[in-house]
Amino acid sequence: MCDNLTLARLRATEYGYLDENRHVYLDHTGAGLPARSQLARQAERISSGCYGNPHSENPTSAASEQLLTGARRAVLRHFNADPQQYAVVFTPNATGAMRLVGEGYPFGRRRRLVLPLDNHNSVNGLREYARVRGARTVYVPLDTPDLRLSDGALHTALADARRRRPRAGTAPAGLFAYPAQSNFSGVQHPLEWIDAAHSLGYDVLLDAAAYVPANRLDLGAVHPDFVAVSWYKVFGYPTGVGCLIARRAALARLNRPWFAGGTIHVVSAQGQWHRMADDESAFEDGTLNFLSIPDVQVGLDWIGGIGVDAVHEHVRALTGRLLRGLRELRHTCGAPMVRLYGPAGTERRGGTVALNFLDPLGRIVDERIVSRDGAARNISLRTGCFCNPGAGEAAFGIGMAALRRAVRGRPGTIDDYLSRLDLPSGGAVRVSVGVSSNLRDVETFLEFAGDTYRDRSPDTAGLPPRLRC
Repeated sequence: MCDNLTLARLRATEYGYLDENRHVYLDHTGAGLPARSQLARQAERISSGCYGNPHSENPTSAASEQLLTGARRAVLRHFNADPQQYAVVFTPNATGAMRLVGEGYPFGRRRRLVLPLDNHNSVNGLREYARVRGARTVYVPLDTPDLRLSDGALHTALADARRRRPRAGTAPAGLFAYPAQSNFSGVQHPLEWIDAAHSLGYDVLLDAAAYVPANRLDLGAVHPDFVAVSWYKVFGYPTGVGCLIARRAALARLNRPWFAGGTIHVVSAQGQWHRMADDESAFEDGTLNFLSIPDVQVGLDWIGGIGVDAVHEHVRALTGRLLRGLRELRHTCGAPMVRLYGPAGTERRGGTVALNFLDPLGRIVDERIVSRDGAARNISLRTGCFCNPGAGEAAFGIGMAALRRAVRGRPGTIDDYLSRLDLPSGGAVRVSVGVSSNLRDVETFLEFAGDTYRDRSPDTAGLPPRLRC
């Protein structure tokens, strides 16, 4: 496990391109950053070897297959997942992993999809699969101001008086999907919910994309049926590679609505029949990204060398300093400069902090202004709703009546929609730290905030229209 001195050396060497380019990177929830040694190992492997399509039977195909097998094993080791119980399906990203579950899950009139209001749109989109097949989607509200979800509210949503307690071998009550960590507020939702949902007959899809970059997920201790991960969020490179880590029994319950190259055991064109492969390859469409997937093992080796627990403590300490500094920001009149969304401390929360800046009169500073001003100081952060509208609706206190009024008639532009909701901003500002962050990044952001917004009411003239959430 690395100590603070070692992490400082890694920043100076492996992530030295940040300081060399005077860049403050505070969007680790959007994407992690690669270490130079990761990229060097990738270049060395590709330039010194020859790798071919793994669907062939030749030496280059065998070389690729060996690396792919090694990457699958490395993923299972990283999560302490029993290979007899769990399979690794490589996907383009966590979104691709969730789509596989959504399109193949046996939704129906007697099953439900249960979602906390705090979910990424890649999880919210599952409701369209449920809707087409007659399943009901149930959203569970969040408590404010910390944007957590109470155990009681969840149990009420999962429980169904029309169903008896499930017996072994009975059909599932439906699918419960939730994030281990919110990509909006940084809230870490309890992993104990997995067993609670199982006890009520639900399969569980765990969105781990924002959680695993700085937290240990032990699949020997908790047993979700499906786990979605994007590897670029963990160690920056490769992009375009994610995983669905699935219990083999749950994977067997998915029924894919189509087949493709690489997914079938045997097929006939004229006879119009096919038989799907009987392993995880049934879910890996076409030719895998065989030149990039081996870099997942490289990245896992890199993070393993630092230590997941060391990354966790590093992120926790930086987040604590960021939260304290934001609370201390005041205008000369004493009014707070910042409105925070989510937990005020570091307990059961990750390194993702959502906020809005306030002017001396308490009015929200338009998030586009912050994006513009931050870019001028070479600071990378995220603004908007972060593809998590439910958490945003809870944070800004938007109720169903207002939402219904806002969508009457022609939808119009995003700005029209926000105007109908009477919102002063199109979302929040998200600041997130990771393994390559250091204390100077946090202090630079706090200095930027004080210098730029203290005692000022920025003008919104000339801001571009909002084109997406």
